Amino acid sequence: MTTALPRFRDEKLTLAEICKDLKISRSTFYDWRAKGRAPRCIKLPNGDIRVRRSDYENWLDDREDAA
Repeated sequence: MTTALPRFRDEKLTLAEICKDLKISRSTFYDWRAKGRAPRCIKLPNGDIRVRRSDYENWLDDREDAA
């Protein structure tokens, strides 16, 4: 019997999901990506972009203010 992997493992987030979570526009995300400030992205053959949840969480952690 095969067991399904937990959903959160290597879950791929869409650009819309990332923008909604950060409350930013797609153009802002693309600007950050062009400047190397966005999380690591996966570009699919059809041109769509995905971001691994783990990469997104690490990217957010790296931006935390050490107050």
